[in-house]
Amino acid sequence: MSTITTKDADDGKHHCAECGDSDNGGCGSLKACTACNLVKYCNRTCQVAHWPAHKKACKKRLAKHHCCAACGDSDDGGGSLKACTGCNLVEYCNRTCQAAHWSAHKKACKERAAELFDEKLFKQPPPNEDCPICYLRLPIVLNQCMYQTCCGKILCRGCVHAHSVAAADTERFKCVFCRSVATSSEEVLIEKMKKRAEANDAWAIFNLGRYYQYGMMGLRQDHAKALDLFHKSAKLENHHAHFLLSTIYHKGDIVEKDTRKAIYHGQLAAMAGNVDARYNLGCAEYDAGNMDRAYKHYMISANDGYDLSMKAIKGGYRKGFVTKDDYAKTIRAYGNSIDEMKSDDRDRDAAVCLSRAE
Repeated sequence: MSTITTKDADDGKHHCAECGDSDNGGCGSLKACTACNLVKYCNRTCQVAHWPAHKKACKKRLAKHHCCAACGDSDDGGGSLKACTGCNLVEYCNRTCQAAHWSAHKKACKERAAELFDEKLFKQPPPNEDCPICYLRLPIVLNQCMYQTCCGKILCRGCVHAHSVAAADTERFKCVFCRSVATSSEEVLIEKMKKRAEANDAWAIFNLGRYYQYGMMGLRQDHAKALDLFHKSAKLENHHAHFLLSTIYHKGDIVEKDTRKAIYHGQLAAMAGNVDARYNLGCAEYDAGNMDRAYKHYMISANDGYDLSMKAIKGGYRKGFVTKDDYAKTIRAYGNSIDEMKSDDRDRDAAVCLSRAE
């Protein structure tokens, strides 16, 4: 078994790396950093306070020596040690060593795991794909897009509207993308959608779930079937399915209320680019008094062109929660996103929809 001789041991000194207090020659009141064993602390408070200064040296020591955090055995860089999958801070020879060291490592592991998760959670997701007809970024609002059952494409309503107005009567009811003739039969439409669902089309599965949820398109209402389809769509990385599941578990209307699952699906939806889910996360953090986290969420969704988040950022700036620099950056990103999703055809379609609603 290899041993690591720390600087403290070499010098015959035993003192806290943060506050400098001594344990009077090694009586055991100080505890060594379990990751690197280079420094000692009198308590957890001192260890946390010293972490920014110690972090680099700690990780460098681990990378250099490749030793088991429990027994100290080294693999000399040979790869026989396995890193803790929760935090990736320490390594172990085997499961036995990991289990034996868990009580000492548990708190630091969970804190690091939370840090790693936050890095993913607060990362700006990629923007929506482009409409395959006009090559403009697809709108972030779901009802401004249309799913084509014939070819499985998502088109912006602006392109569909422009086609319906400009095309000849014989072409008007054909798909703008694949030119297939649209059907008015609910039975035929459902049959096509089921075939696409069997081919793991996430949008077809999601839409079928909505039809079963509300008993539409000739399908019998079946909440259990709907929930199963939403989960399948979510597993195929449809962030709208994750958002819907978050809402369902939050409300508890068609399934038992489950706050943990609601948060889980809401976070996955937000990380995949769902602005509604991101805004809801911001509101939840705001209500909990976590202003820094709340406005991070608002800024991410505002950057994607989400109006409600932009309004929240403006309010946060007036209240002093958002800095002048962050406010200016968010306004620019918000404006750029709006410009990327804007077109005359989309404006015309929105006007038509508004007139029909009136």
